[in-house]
Amino acid sequence: MKQHILCFLATVLCLVSSFQVRWPAPKTNTRSALLSTADKLEAESIIGEVEKKLERGSFVDDVDNTDNTKQSPIRNKRKMELTWCNSQTCQEALREKVVGEHNHMELTAPATGQVAYSFVDESSSTSMHTNNGSQSSPPAVLILVKPDDDELVPVAVEVIQKLMSDYGVQILIDSIFREKLRAFGDIDLESALIRHFEPKPVPGFGSGKQLLATTSTSSDGIMSNGDNQQHSADLEDADLIVTLGGDGTIMYASHIFSGPVPPILPIAGGSMGFLTPFAREEMLEAVLIALGLKDVEVEEGEDVRGNKKNGDEITPRPMYSDIEPLAFGNDNQICISMRMRLDCRIFGSDGSLIARYAVLNEVVIDRGSSPYLASLECFCDDVHLTTVQADGIIFATPTGSTAYSMAAGGSVVHPAVPAIMVTPICPHVLSFRSMVFPDHVVLRCYVPTDARSTACVYFDGKHRTELSRGDSVQIEMSSHPVPTINRADHSADWLSSLKSNFNFNTRVRQKKISTTSVPE
Repeated sequence: MKQHILCFLATVLCLVSSFQVRWPAPKTNTRSALLSTADKLEAESIIGEVEKKLERGSFVDDVDNTDNTKQSPIRNKRKMELTWCNSQTCQEALREKVVGEHNHMELTAPATGQVAYSFVDESSSTSMHTNNGSQSSPPAVLILVKPDDDELVPVAVEVIQKLMSDYGVQILIDSIFREKLRAFGDIDLESALIRHFEPKPVPGFGSGKQLLATTSTSSDGIMSNGDNQQHSADLEDADLIVTLGGDGTIMYASHIFSGPVPPILPIAGGSMGFLTPFAREEMLEAVLIALGLKDVEVEEGEDVRGNKKNGDEITPRPMYSDIEPLAFGNDNQICISMRMRLDCRIFGSDGSLIARYAVLNEVVIDRGSSPYLASLECFCDDVHLTTVQADGIIFATPTGSTAYSMAAGGSVVHPAVPAIMVTPICPHVLSFRSMVFPDHVVLRCYVPTDARSTACVYFDGKHRTELSRGDSVQIEMSSHPVPTINRADHSADWLSSLKSNFNFNTRVRQKKISTTSVPE
């Protein structure tokens, strides 16, 4: 026991000496009072050994050989690993990792980032040849025009003529727009570059018989259209979707492409245009850049967004209303927003699948025409979330956070945030507030058997379906987002839309306080 005390005191003295700590002189020599002369000599010997070990960095406490205790070995920690798990399977974590022998947990990267696409083929895009020498088919563009605005037809006709005559681009049009082009008379609808596109049911989506529908084409790929025959196009044929209209046109494109969606180039032609950053005057140039048929280089004195640099000051690029060369597509990189969608299913009380839809904005469950409050039981990953007694509840995507959810008091969320917003509609309680859930959860709401009335569900404002007692709605992230092309990047476009359409946080700026008016 005495040996342990001596080792402890020697260690303390060595540490104090090594850090050169100046202790105040004690009134009495406490150490001399506690130790005898023999003990002092033994302590000095131990101090010398300890100092040598400290210099070598291999100090280990000495233990009395007469004791029965043994030196404790250094404990080696077991290696940890991180996985992502759900109720069914687990997989290797994508951004979380364990580093070091002490199992430190770190994040390898942010959860999201700015996504951009480019064409891998290094050969000239205009040559239409692949690397192996075989001729590839020309790119195909599906053009969707707002149906009730005839002023947009001349804009589309001018672009279609240029794409066909100068670049040999295939044009996909639906039957409604085809009849408008026929009346316009400036485009040869019998050209091999004009292909008829008719939306077909996507297997597994829709309601009733559409759930079992399969895409079917004739063996020669020819569709009859009156007295003429024209090559038909499928969903997979489009390389780019150009929407000339408002946000509703983008939602229509999302509806007909319930599965994978090609990049969408949104051209402003509607009233608000929150999701349409491109002007109709720059439609042709935007299409060429998006298809890789035109290169955009950053000029000297500009940044990647096209802003002019003048020393430390940056002059912002003009808004799209000022017809200027586009800033997007620099270095052949096209920035896009991967807009998350919701995969929504309606199940009957017996567990049968009634309908399935891909939703871009929101799912709304409300009381419908009933005078009673909607009564719903909601769950998150099969864990009870809450009992809804309100006019309804909204399940919104980040894109839909600026629509009905925002009007109901929900948060405004950046389109790149992978989340599902849950916002009540006029809840009859004080504590029910908007919530944000990660995109990996599965949300489910059902009408209880003791509910006073049925409920109604809407998907992007369409497909109204009545929910009987026992019916449920399951909501989860869709594996097929809607990629919309950015004019600058996803943050710049989003903030610009907030400010221009909603006057986001706009007020008269306070004036600077005048020093002469401040009393002394």
